[in-house]
Order: sequence, then C-alpha cells, then structure tokens
Amino acid sequence: MSNPRSNIYMTLGASNHTDKEREQDDYYATDSIAIDALLTKATLSRNVWECACGAGDLSKRLIEFGFKVRSTDLVYRGFGKGGIDFLQCDEPFDGDIITNPPYKYAQDFIEHALTLIPSGRRVFMFLRLQFLEGKARRKLFDTGQLRTVYVSSSRILCAKNGEFEKMRQSGGSAMACAWFEFEKGYDWKPVIEWIN
Repeated sequence: MSNPRSNIYMTLGASNHTDKEREQDDYYATDSIAIDALLTKATLSRNVWECACGAGDLSKRLIEFGFKVRSTDLVYRGFGKGGIDFLQCDEPFDGDIITNPPYKYAQDFIEHALTLIPSGRRVFMFLRLQFLEGKARRKLFDTGQLRTVYVSSSRILCAKNGEFEKMRQSGGSAMACAWFEFEKGYDWKPVIEWIN
C-alpha cells in the first residue's frame, strides 16, 4: 500500500518526493495571464528585461501591452537571444527586470538583478508562495527591498517544457504562486496584494 503522505507530496511536485523528473534546465513556462494579473496592481517601467524568457510567453504579452522588452535566456527556445547566462551579466540595466527564474537559482537571480538596476527600479519574480520560507532567504528579505508580494488568488500554470495543454488535461496546477516585487533602495515593510 502506498504512503498517503508521499502521494500528497508527489501531487504537489515537491522535489524530494515527486515521481516526476524535473526538466533538465528547470524550464517551466509561465502562462502569460500572469502578466495580465500583475498589471492590474503594479506599474512597470516601459523598459523591461525578461532574463529567463524561454519561448517568450511573458515577453510577448509585455510587448502586446507596449513595453520595450529585452528577452534573453541561457537556452535558446525559439525566442529572444539564447546563450545568455543572466547570472554572469554585468552590464547595468535602466529598467525593471522580470521573469520566472529557475527555482533553484531564484535568490541568486533576485540578488544579481538588484545589482544591475539603479535605485528606484524594480525586480519582479514569479515564484512559489513558499519562497517566503527558509533561513537562507530571510537575509534577502531583511534587506528591506521586498516591496510587495502579489498573491495569485487562482492558480496560474507553470508548465514543464511549456506544455500548457498537457498540464491542463492532467488537472492544472497544485502550486500556489505569487509575484515578488523588489525595489532597489526601498527600505520599508513589504505589503501583500491579491491578484486575479
């Protein structure tokens, strides 16, 4: 008989318990509706860098809204400029940086993005809500630069290898997500907003 607790973890896709393999390059595309939801509450700079753009789901939606978008990724997936390791980039960027980063490097992406932008610009990362947990991340949150957590009231799909239809057919997402907004130079308590 299978362990019911193990089955719960598998459904949630928890890395230590899942029976499914993670995508090799941690490519989980984000449904473009995530941009629509964010823009109901947040105002972005007209100049945006999507630094882990994948097949361009978020970038394309930002372009439709009239943003000037720089789209890069480590792996070329038919959109933007491939072969760009964001964590090795050192050129300053005068705009906001936005992405759904590879989860295991999420904190690295946030900290590095904050070094590239000027004071007053922001970093938006689409992450699991449980990113708020963890002793190592506490130091990041204690810097005071976390401005807003935009909690998604309904589940937004993050599909392995961008296979949204396959994910919908298998029941959608069991993962709660949020946009985490960091502002360089911000030094106050974060607030929580609800989107969609």
